[in-house]
Amino acid sequence: MAKEAVLEALERIGLPDGGTLVSRDMVRALAVEGGAVRFVIEAPTPDMARAMEPVRAAAERVVKELDWVTSVSVVLTAHGPKEAPPEPAPSLKVGRHPTKSDGPAKVAGVDRIIAVGSGKGGVGKSTVATNLAVAMAREGRRVGLLDADIYGPSVPRMMGLETRPASPDGEHIEPLRAHGVTFMSIGLMLEEGKPVIWRGPMLMGALQQLLGQTNWGELDTLIVDLPPGTGDVQLSLCQKFTISGAVVVSTPQDVALLDARKALAMFETLKTPVLGLIENMSTYICPNCGHEAHLFGHGGVATEAEKLSLPFLASLPIDLDTRLGGDGGVPVAAGDGPMAENYRRLARRFIDGGMG
Repeated sequence: MAKEAVLEALERIGLPDGGTLVSRDMVRALAVEGGAVRFVIEAPTPDMARAMEPVRAAAERVVKELDWVTSVSVVLTAHGPKEAPPEPAPSLKVGRHPTKSDGPAKVAGVDRIIAVGSGKGGVGKSTVATNLAVAMAREGRRVGLLDADIYGPSVPRMMGLETRPASPDGEHIEPLRAHGVTFMSIGLMLEEGKPVIWRGPMLMGALQQLLGQTNWGELDTLIVDLPPGTGDVQLSLCQKFTISGAVVVSTPQDVALLDARKALAMFETLKTPVLGLIENMSTYICPNCGHEAHLFGHGGVATEAEKLSLPFLASLPIDLDTRLGGDGGVPVAAGDGPMAENYRRLARRFIDGGMG
């Protein structure tokens, strides 16, 4: 009923070219938590989005007027006109066996590659990689993002684009672009809902294709979102390509840190520099009362970084806006607010330190 009340209020917001936000189906990711209301206004084109700031402000105002609402967060975005997805050339296949290479190779047009890894799944590694890429792009960098999490690709959903990429010649892949980031994912090349059941050589071949056959253009930084653990994909990336460094993401709990240490040891064995550690889900602040709780412990990653003489890059809290943004295809770093600022500061650490 609360959502219905919000939509009823938004029905009063008329658009310059006719209709309302509701009738034109521009309201996305509407969430109500107690008195906190969050939603996204998705314009059909970037040009229209730039002209809709008064509409966004009016929408925020009418929802705030509801007597039970305590806070309102409205993000204005656009993904461009929906066009029929271009068909890939029929000869393009992903998942073949790798080709031989003479030592680590550079990716054409890419200045540096940063791998984002974790020892175990569920620590928010893909969320961190995606938002870091968006934050760096907002700081003026030319950024690419490769979703190399073969078994659980989530970047297309978080970036808000799940169109199958084109391959004009059956050999090269045209990546997608959203929120200022050029990105590619194995999830875009496979049938939706179909599991990946591949042995090691096919995994290594797929990574080689995604890195080497994608038309990345000219990039300052390519961020690679690795699968969790210490398997074939990590081995192939670090041995076959020139990697500038790796970042390890972990929650502060002891079980996650045990696996994070294995990831760190793997990068050390592969002679890949570790640029630093990030503690995710470090704390939870109740939006109603402001109470701070450490659901997974607190400070364990910072302690580990100090013990290993590695940079501690950031401490990121559990945050509802981050989850809503990821589910809604608008990363939290693309908007404004405390979490966007956290990622902006993290991006600046990479850029100012010559790592991004």
